[in-house]
Amino acid sequence: MTDWKECFARGLLREVTPSADKGRMSLGKARTVLDEAKTNLKSRAYDSCVHSSYLAMFHAARAILFRDGVREKSHLYVARYLERYVEEGDLDRKWVDLLDRIRDIRHSGQYDLDYSSDIDEAASCLRTAADFIGAMEDLFGREKA
Repeated sequence: MTDWKECFARGLLREVTPSADKGRMSLGKARTVLDEAKTNLKSRAYDSCVHSSYLAMFHAARAILFRDGVREKSHLYVARYLERYVEEGDLDRKWVDLLDRIRDIRHSGQYDLDYSSDIDEAASCLRTAADFIGAMEDLFGREKA
């Protein structure tokens, strides 16, 4: 798999103007979408809960990119960029792994015709998303190294 430095070299990640304001907006969007995921779980819309949980995680992670002045070519490269913080010791590896895992589950639910999430998977994704947002909020509050 391509590492975050190679992503820049290949144009999969690129530098843009840093924006803490956009980062805060992205964190707000993450919280809003997390609330939608909770509603979806209560409504037994399990696939929608998984989709919303992943989208909440994506927006939370993307807040770090906005703050740092980085733009991604696809969702995959958001997680690759976060690996920078794992290498620097500012983020536990589990958060990148969880983002990748929930993205894969969301992908299956979106594109595989015979795949459906159940209550356990949806609830797990929702809990993971809530914890992930907290980790990204913590990272966002720290200065970029």
